[in-house]
Amino acid sequence: MPELIIGIIVLVLILVILPGCRVIRQFERGVVFTLGKYSGIKQPGLRIIFPYFQSIQRVDVRSTPIDVPKQEVITKDNVTVGVDAIVYFRVLDPAKALLETTNYIYATTNFAQAALRDITGNFELDELLSKRDEISAQIKEIVDKETDKWGIDIENVKLQNIELPGDMKRAMAKQAEAERERRAAIIVADGEKASAAAVAEAAHLLAKTPGGLQIRTLQTLEKISSDPSQKTVIVLPNEVKNILK
Repeated sequence: MPELIIGIIVLVLILVILPGCRVIRQFERGVVFTLGKYSGIKQPGLRIIFPYFQSIQRVDVRSTPIDVPKQEVITKDNVTVGVDAIVYFRVLDPAKALLETTNYIYATTNFAQAALRDITGNFELDELLSKRDEISAQIKEIVDKETDKWGIDIENVKLQNIELPGDMKRAMAKQAEAERERRAAIIVADGEKASAAAVAEAAHLLAKTPGGLQIRTLQTLEKISSDPSQKTVIVLPNEVKNILK
């Protein structure tokens, strides 16, 4: 008799309990279906369901990034550019994610693509390049509102690359080069202006200082005399120079 009882227990373990054991990891939630009908959510840990009558599907509830493929977009000023983005989302309601759409990741990606085309097409090229954060926020708002019915929260949207046509790249490169040359010319002109002002101020001070020009002349002669190259220097008395003037 005891052997029969032990045999029944072992049979129950083999046929009922062991097949019904499920391990739900910390970052997952288990959606339970009983005879095909939704019947609850299993939290992380060792969980037991009734085999043959119940099934369980695991849903990852971590923050998940998805790449939005490059889209050909015509901007408001009729420039064709290629734009791609990345979307970060999290499943808040695992039951809705499974019951309201056949593939919530694919559905979110497709809707993000449509929103990306619609929003970026409302901006001019210069705005598209300078207002990335604003455009990303608008895309996030639209996608988040639509995916809310699937139990999904859109955490962030980031525009990644904005690919310009080849002729546009060349034109922008020429424009940038012209701007650099213009700035360099301004810097050189400012330097020459400052140098001329300094020379004018020095000449004015020398003219006002008694004997200043003579001292400056002697300093110049001293510098010339230290040069080993051959030279001839003719120095005229100040009176003769005044007569020549």
